[in-house]
Amino acid sequence: MRMLSRSEEMVLLAVWKLKQEAYCVPIQDYLQEATGKKWSFSSIYNPLDRLEKSGLLDSFTTDPIKERGGRSKRIYRLMRLGREALREIRSIQDFLWEAAPELKP
Repeated sequence: MRMLSRSEEMVLLAVWKLKQEAYCVPIQDYLQEATGKKWSFSSIYNPLDRLEKSGLLDSFTTDPIKERGGRSKRIYRLMRLGREALREIRSIQDFLWEAAPELKP
């Protein structure tokens, strides 16, 4: 399995956290809250597209929503491979952090 980038990792974690509300705007809000940094739509859509093409995410389009002017939402779901990728990156990070205990909070 290829190594996740940091932004891909954060996007996957946001999708996991948001469950049925995992579409671009809530993902953006969640990541901005978590990081204190502004996330553009392209900084979210690009990883979402890569992750979906890699089989780590799946998506579906909702029926048109009146409150959104008749537009649909694209909802993302974490797939089994996505969960495995998150476990793998967490394991690697835990191993690496063990070498620097003085940097832990």
